[in-house]
Amino acid sequence: MPPLALLTFFALMVSLAALPSASVALVVTRSATLGFRNGAAVAAGIVAADLIFASLAIFGMVSLAQTFGGVFALMRYAAGAYLIWIGIGLIRAGQTTPATPAATGAATLAKSFLAGLFLTFGDLKAILFYASLFPTLFDLTRFGRTDYLLILAITTITVGGVKLGYALLARTLVERWKSTRVTRPVKTIAGSVLIGTGGYVILKS
Repeated sequence: MPPLALLTFFALMVSLAALPSASVALVVTRSATLGFRNGAAVAAGIVAADLIFASLAIFGMVSLAQTFGGVFALMRYAAGAYLIWIGIGLIRAGQTTPATPAATGAATLAKSFLAGLFLTFGDLKAILFYASLFPTLFDLTRFGRTDYLLILAITTITVGGVKLGYALLARTLVERWKSTRVTRPVKTIAGSVLIGTGGYVILKS
């Protein structure tokens, strides 16, 4: 596989992962309100979905994904509704209660992981993105096991690394200005952002 193609893919994935999006909003909010581990769990869910999408594209299963587009639509609606639910909870918590300690239980981490997974699964266009990108950058007729593993590794490092960076930054800022006066407005703002993001996820085509 040409090194230039790999570098181009790496740079493109970093740039796309860093763009403001619903996934970034979810990572930042979960990390800021529940702790870095929850932000990392969301990032892991996003990466897992991206790896599945990349695999579908590489193995020529885009048509299968399009056939089951209704399933992906349901996942998008569920993810959007979940974002709205989290946002409402944050607004209520910011108005009525002081800051709570970070939640790191297995159940909470699992919810964060699934939130990132289903949010990304809801975007069927991601498969089409990979399907159109790979033939442009790579010769898929000569695509071997090593090439496939390289793609998965780059996807994990770029998407996961950027999302973890957002999670760490969000938690660092919260810890630096940790007080009820600061935390309550932050929760209200974060909740409003998630509600808006959830609405966008549900309504987008």
